[in-house]
Amino acid sequence: MAKKEKKKLTKFEKWFRFMHRAIHVVYTPFFPFKTHKPEKPYEDRPYIIIGNHLSSLDVVFAAMATKKPMHFMAKKELFEKGLMKKFVTKCECIPVYRDGSDMNGVLKAMKYLKNGESIAIFPEGMRNRTNEKLLPFKSGATALAIKTKTPIIPFVQVKKIRFWKMAHALYGEPIEFTEYYGKKLTEEDIKVCDRILRDRILELYDQLLEMLAKKKKKRS
Repeated sequence: MAKKEKKKLTKFEKWFRFMHRAIHVVYTPFFPFKTHKPEKPYEDRPYIIIGNHLSSLDVVFAAMATKKPMHFMAKKELFEKGLMKKFVTKCECIPVYRDGSDMNGVLKAMKYLKNGESIAIFPEGMRNRTNEKLLPFKSGATALAIKTKTPIIPFVQVKKIRFWKMAHALYGEPIEFTEYYGKKLTEEDIKVCDRILRDRILELYDQLLEMLAKKKKKRS
């Protein structure tokens, strides 16, 4: 029998693999972190990875959700000049306005998802520098998931990634709004789905706090 030919990787897939290795070899010794995931890996299909936003380093937690490459939705300002422009272009990020009112960005995200590729979104739209667990969500992430029939991987962190400080991220089971597939969405439908997603991330937040408290108690 003839051997099955290996699929040739695209430039973007090779780049993403390189970034994964770089995170493990170069990044983690200085910015250590642990990921806590369900037993079943997220490798079977495209996903929308959604988490809370505490710092620019949050992209690491999103990237580590799956071994498959993903495209990040990133603010348009990063594409304007300098090293960040080169980096986000190389990563094939999707430029969007902070308020989510960018139809070109949405269409590009839909194209990636329908092509079997994953994307990552931080629906708060900006870094959370308050004492609140979550900032209000910018609408659009759940509508995108429904229109493309894509499940969402929620994740949360309670403390931002810091130099030589262990950080943790907790990932939840995929959320899929199948009851809305093929339905003409109303504003109320989107609000309901956004609320479900937000509540799930808040649940994960409390679960991670409890998990870390138990670990701290065992050490003391």
